[in-house]
Amino acid sequence: MVLWSKDQDKLSDMSTGTERIEMKKEGAPPAFHHSNGSVHPVILPDNPEEVPQTPGEYELTEMTSIPDHGDQENERPDMVVLDCRANAKGQREEDALLENASQSNESDDTSTDQSPVPPAPLKETSFSIGLQVLFPFLLAGFGTVAAGMVLDIVQHWTVFTEVTEVFILVPALLGLKGNLEMTLASRLSTAANIGQMDTAKDMWKMIMGNLALIQVQATVVGFLASIAAVIFGWIPEGNFKIGHAVLLCASSVATAFIASLLLGLIMIGVIIASRKVGINPDNVATPIAASLGDLITLALLAGISTGLYKELEFNDYANPMVCAFFVALTPIWVLIARRIPSTREVLYSGWEPVIIAMAISSVGGLILDKTVSNPNFAGMAVFTPVINGVGGNLVAVQASRISTYLHMNALPIAEPNPAPRKCPTPWSTFFGSGVNSRSARVLFLLVAPGHLVFLYTINSMQGGHTTLTSVFIAFYLAAALLQVVILLYLADWMVNWMWRRGMDPDNFSIPYLTALGDLLGTGFLALCFHILWLIGDRDTDVGD
Repeated sequence: MVLWSKDQDKLSDMSTGTERIEMKKEGAPPAFHHSNGSVHPVILPDNPEEVPQTPGEYELTEMTSIPDHGDQENERPDMVVLDCRANAKGQREEDALLENASQSNESDDTSTDQSPVPPAPLKETSFSIGLQVLFPFLLAGFGTVAAGMVLDIVQHWTVFTEVTEVFILVPALLGLKGNLEMTLASRLSTAANIGQMDTAKDMWKMIMGNLALIQVQATVVGFLASIAAVIFGWIPEGNFKIGHAVLLCASSVATAFIASLLLGLIMIGVIIASRKVGINPDNVATPIAASLGDLITLALLAGISTGLYKELEFNDYANPMVCAFFVALTPIWVLIARRIPSTREVLYSGWEPVIIAMAISSVGGLILDKTVSNPNFAGMAVFTPVINGVGGNLVAVQASRISTYLHMNALPIAEPNPAPRKCPTPWSTFFGSGVNSRSARVLFLLVAPGHLVFLYTINSMQGGHTTLTSVFIAFYLAAALLQVVILLYLADWMVNWMWRRGMDPDNFSIPYLTALGDLLGTGFLALCFHILWLIGDRDTDVGD
């Protein structure tokens, strides 16, 4: 409450939450404007002795109109009371909402806008982050172990020995989980966290648009990956076979399309279920996408390529018809994706990271092809999906968390004149006081224990062609730790860099990061096997 006395020409503040207002014209009826209050002219008693001396004893009479004081203006003080709605109860409620990050907001706003209020970010400790990430991380890791076991078996199949370019497709198609499924999971996780999937209508629009979008991207990326495999396979050897090229195209497109459809449906279910049980989807969705992504994609690639390879002997039209069928479906998915504003933008502008990431993964595939084709390094196959998958899973979680943090804190995107910001240092990335540094430390600490569990699992299942000696484990863990350190640091830099330049990190950062994870993981692992061979740690007959 604010009291204004004309003869004293000052304001008396009797409550919190009100502004002091100065009168501009002496003698004029008081006219006040307050953004959250109402103004009531009040008549005081004629006798000043009757005016109470304490604020609580004022007896105020509300007027519906301004009286004409006339000649009494200089004889009788006027007092105006501002009754502010932001009373103590409202202030306490507002403070409690801000302090507790409540998901609802009580206010006196009479606006008719009933749109859902975005939920506030959850306060997460290192323990809660680790607890939420641990189970999906282990699940994803065992999925990569299963994929490694599958690759260890199928590398001896006829289609892999006769058409070795299929190995080049492996990292590129397995990378689709980062290029498409993890990006889908990150987009939907952010949308769920900021309240864009709170109503059934918004949720289904988001689901249909994103499913159609990843089908378009999967078809195009699968086609381009086959072209890259043909080029990388043809350049070193100088031998081109049209039948093998069509086989690679049909196998790649069919695998990418079917795997993306299955994994997209699984991701949608995981994110919706996570929100219902109160778990942050950023911690769960991307690792689960990876846990099934590698296994499903690799199994589909091996099965489809084997079946189509057998058809080469009997039917020359099978492979071109398979490729043409999936390509012909692309316009349908384009029309569906264009109807949703959020996916329409990605449909037009989201190709650069997906295509570049595919090219980066294909370089890793070329390293895998040339390494695994050497009988001395056949044991590398079983570990490649594991080291690539673990690194990609962890950096995808971190990138998704940083992106959600930027969205939920309403930080300005693409400022007109962004202030220059120094490149983050490794110290600020891993040892800062913020929640993103805390999550980086938690994710890094999961690397060594996780890989030890996965190595023990492979060894107990008698997989691979390498004995787990102490020297091998030391080199392997060094490669894995170095890979994750580089990826987490790049995630901190890349996500913020993209945000400042107006690019949504959900659509751009994860494809680059997971592709770099494939390249670094495959390169470091190949280097380890070469060093082990040079120092005499040679063992290639285990698991035969």
